[in-house]
Amino acid sequence: MKKTILVLILAVVILLASVGGGVAYLAYQFTNSRPSDVAQDVVYEVTPGKGFTTIAKELEEKGLVKNAAFFNLFARFKGDRSKIKVGEYLLRTNMIPAEVLEAITSGKSIARSFTVSEGLSTYEIAELYEKQGFGTAESFMALVRDPALIQSLLGEKADSLEGYLFPETYMLTKYTDTKTLISNMVKRFLYVYNEVMAQAEIRSMTRNQVVTLASIIEKETGAPEERPLISSVFHNRLAKKMRLQTDPTVIYGKAEALGKIVINITRADLQTPTRYNTYVIYGLPPGPIANPGREAILAAVKPQESQYLFFVSQNDGTHVFSEDYKGHQRAVQKFQLDRKAREGKSWRDLQKRPGTSEKN
Repeated sequence: MKKTILVLILAVVILLASVGGGVAYLAYQFTNSRPSDVAQDVVYEVTPGKGFTTIAKELEEKGLVKNAAFFNLFARFKGDRSKIKVGEYLLRTNMIPAEVLEAITSGKSIARSFTVSEGLSTYEIAELYEKQGFGTAESFMALVRDPALIQSLLGEKADSLEGYLFPETYMLTKYTDTKTLISNMVKRFLYVYNEVMAQAEIRSMTRNQVVTLASIIEKETGAPEERPLISSVFHNRLAKKMRLQTDPTVIYGKAEALGKIVINITRADLQTPTRYNTYVIYGLPPGPIANPGREAILAAVKPQESQYLFFVSQNDGTHVFSEDYKGHQRAVQKFQLDRKAREGKSWRDLQKRPGTSEKN
């Protein structure tokens, strides 16, 4: 009798060992297997509220794991079922289960670049934001003008965040909301601004005045070497209580009425009073007209020394400078009224030079 029981126990142990060995083998096979030897990219999205069982099933359907049930057990064994994070993930069909699980628990969603060039206004950034499919221009502009958000980011009141959206390339995921982007842009501006102000030679201006002047400098030239000289002209005119008479401010004044930037201006526009039209008002306009980059901000507080009061385009994106009105008139005659001086030239020539950016 004892012998029979012993045989039965031994048989059960052998059976359990066999089953355990089989399970262990299957587990080893699964955890080290790849659905395909071909590395094909697959975008998989974990949406809010999606359960792990559903995720495992969808991963199997997309050819990213061989067996949904085994993947479910594998994740449970590792304690990762509850660690799944909402996001859009780039997976490959030749990943082992551990790599797939690591990806969808990482929270590292696919990111797309959103590049804001120096000198773009909030109107243009909002349009670009919508055009690239990140959100609507309307929602972008609403946040840019939201008093509570402005106060929280700048610590002061302002009509909008114009001038404070630092031009740079930002990486956005499908789940990066508009408010987060705008907040990051302003935080980047504040970092750069504080860095630049450590080099400032002019400290009598408020932050709003610095950014306003920097935005005008940014719009007036795409040639980096000209920014400090352009700045000197405006500082000299301000010191003499002369009107700045800069076209980009007229364009921005029109935008306030139209809700968009329209580049072309007429003689009537120059004479039409707006709070930004520096052909009509004295001093700086009430706020920035675009979002300046680091070098334009630096130029605003560290201008080149000069006696220049005027500048005129040489039709290639650069300018000729004059100390008096008579010299300015000669430059206008030479570069603007002489048709031959304009033939074959364009401000777009600057784009062929390294380190320059397009200006309106």
